Amino acid sequence: MTLVDVSSVSTGLFITGALFILLIFSLLSFGILQMFQRRVRAGWYSFAGAVVSGVAFGLILNEWFV
Repeated sequence: MTLVDVSSVSTGLFITGALFILLIFSLLSFGILQMFQRRVRAGWYSFAGAVVSGVAFGLILNEWFV
C-alpha cells in the first residue's frame, strides 16, 4: 500500500461528499429502525429517500466536480 495525497481535493467536494454520506446513511439507518418498530411505510419512505439522495449525489458530482 502507498500513501494517497488528498491535498488536491477541493473544499467544496469534501463538504458535499461528507454531507451526502451523512444524509444517505442516516436515512438508511432510520429506515432500518422504522422497520424494527413495525412502521413499514415510514421505513420504505426512508429507504426511498436514501436512494433519491444517492442519485442526487451522483448527479451533483457529475455536474459540478467532474
